[in-house]
Order: sequence, then C-alpha cells, then structure tokens
Amino acid sequence: MIELGARSGHRRSSLIRLVARRPARAALAALLLAAGAGLAAPPPSAADVGAPPNHRETAAAALAPWTGGINLYRDGVFTTQASWLYCTAADIQIIRNMIEGTEDHSSTAQTAYFDWMRTKNRYDLPLSAGIDPAGWTAGMRHFVDDRYRLVSSDSFGYSLQLAVTRMRLTGRPVALAVAHGNHGWILHGFTATADPALTSDFEVLTISVTGPLWGLQSKNGYDMAPNTTLTIDELRTFFTRWHYDPLPMVWDGTFVSIQPLTDDELAAATPTPTPTPAPAPAAPPTPTPRATPRPSPAATAAPTPPPTVQATASPASPTTPTATASPNAPIATASSTPDPRLGAVGPGVTPPGASESSSAVDASAARTTDPGLLAVAVLGFLAVLGSLAVTARRRLSP
Repeated sequence: MIELGARSGHRRSSLIRLVARRPARAALAALLLAAGAGLAAPPPSAADVGAPPNHRETAAAALAPWTGGINLYRDGVFTTQASWLYCTAADIQIIRNMIEGTEDHSSTAQTAYFDWMRTKNRYDLPLSAGIDPAGWTAGMRHFVDDRYRLVSSDSFGYSLQLAVTRMRLTGRPVALAVAHGNHGWILHGFTATADPALTSDFEVLTISVTGPLWGLQSKNGYDMAPNTTLTIDELRTFFTRWHYDPLPMVWDGTFVSIQPLTDDELAAATPTPTPTPAPAPAAPPTPTPRATPRPSPAATAAPTPPPTVQATASPASPTTPTATASPNAPIATASSTPDPRLGAVGPGVTPPGASESSSAVDASAARTTDPGLLAVAVLGFLAVLGSLAVTARRRLSP
C-alpha cells in the first residue's frame, strides 16, 4: 500500500437500489463464515439481507433518530499516515479516535499497529507490500473492536448495502480496500432514501470517506481531503476488485472490506457452549473389615536330648575280657548351666584364649565321674595287676 498510479476508469450506474421481496433469512451467517476464512462467497439476493422487521424496529429504537443519513466523522480524528506503508495502521488510529473520542496522532502508535499486523498476515509478503486483508482484519479486531470481520464479495452493490446497514446498526465505520488492494480507506458516512435499520428497500445516494494519505500525497484522488463525499458512481472508481500482481491470493477478483457485525449477527456467529453436567457425587467408600493382628508367642526352643555315651575299653590282650557298660547304667548328660570359665560361649565350644589341654582335662574329669566308667577302669586295673603278678612269678621261678 504505497504510492498509487491512475485509478480504474470503468463506470457504472450511480445508484444502488435494494428491494426486499420476502423476510430476511440466515444467509448472512454463511457469508460471514466464508469471509472470515478469507474466501470469496457469492452474494445472496437482496431479499436475504438484513434482519426481520421486528428485529429492525427493536434495533432502531436504540439508535439516534434517522435524519436521512449518518456520519461518524468529527474534527480532531484525522491523522496522516507516518509512512508510505502505514495506511492500514493510520486507518486503525483514525477509527479508534472516532469510536473512543480520542485524538491520537502519534507515529509510534502507527508503528506498533503496523508491526503487530505484519505478524498476522496470511501470506509471507515483503515489507514493501505492507499488510494483507487477514493482517488488517486481525488489527481491527485486536486494536478497535472484536466484532469486525473480513467480507470478500463478488458484488459491489451487496458489499456497500451490507456496509451501510451495519454502520447504521453498530455506530462503527467500515474499512475499504481501494485501488485493487493497494490502499486503505475508511467509510464513515452515507445518505440513503430510507433508514437501513428499518428496511432493506432503500437507495444509497452518497458516501463519506477518509484516506490517510492526505497531507502526504494528493494525486488522482489518493487521497482527497478528510470527510470527502462521493456519489456511488465515483466510489466505483476507487473501491475496486482485489488484485496483487506478484502473488495469487484467495481474495483475487472480489471487493474486500472489513465490517462490524451487529449484535444479532455476533450472537449468531458465536456458538453457545454446551454445559457439561456435573458428575454425580460418588458414594463414600465402605471400609473393609480386617482382623486385628495379635502378637504371636515367641517360639521356645525345644531342649536337645542328651547323647547316649557308651564307653568301650580296648582289650589289653586276647585273654583280657572286654568290659561293656551296662544298659541300665546312668547316662552322662551335659549340664544346662554353662561352665563359668566359658563366659558367654556355649558348651562344646572352645572359648577364645583357652588351650586344647585344659579342654581335654575338663572332658576327662567329666568322664571319670561316671560309675560305669569307674567300674571298667577298676577291672582294667585289676587285669593289669594280674598280668604283672604272673610276670613276676615267672621271673622268680628257678
């Protein structure tokens, strides 16, 4: 959107007559969805445009009285674009001034609008190409009012009729892509033969526009002084079909504008969320009864039965009888009380520091206390003595 050459020269009829034949239907919603997606949509018939009479009367009651037309322009709202590239950014600044009653003319604000919209472009355009319709629409919705939508239509008359109707019902201006999309204007006023808030059977007589190039350039109509009034025939020479030579775009061959939705349209375009039923409260869990654990009595080690000791004397000679302990002889058992010399060490285990000889002596002493063993020992001793006596007698014999 930079310096522009000569405008289109073809001209058509100077008046648009829109006649309704039956009540309006919901065709606008389909057009808005297609336009919002950046797609061209064929215009419905004139009878499909606008709201039913009862809706129109309700909306008109809240508006200023109809005096043949409206104009949202006022002194102090205009600002010249700060750069050849900033036409869309300056348009946003002017529209904000119109709606909010401000008088902002700062170039820093325009730079901020421009840089932000560049990030929302649908196409990857060089800096010299500025902003495409998707980026411009995003800026209008973000910086001005979220009710704005992109309209891409094959019909000049339908685009204009829809624009002035919405302007009347919302009190907000419309952005127009002019010069085949090379520049942006603001449509902020019109006159008509009837109030668009009450009927769709009206003729648009004139429109009022403002272009932000005024003060930077005024050449071939780009741009005329702010708040210029044009006939419909004159508007046709500026509001032309979109075309961008370097790159085919989805808006090619259509009339591109950014228009505010009415309250009814906004409600129809916004889906009503379906409430999610609250889950039924869950029953509190029933505790599972569990047996109370009882401490188990400590296991008591069963006493180990004492071993049976059988002592067998080795025969001293073939003639020496073998002494065998009687089965009825008492069995020697280990005392359950540990030997105090063993300290904490149990029976049968040599304590640290004890010698093997002392253990052997203790064992021998324990064995000699057994009566059976004593009898065996006595018999053995007597046998030895008998043997010694026989030997001595043989020696003494002559």
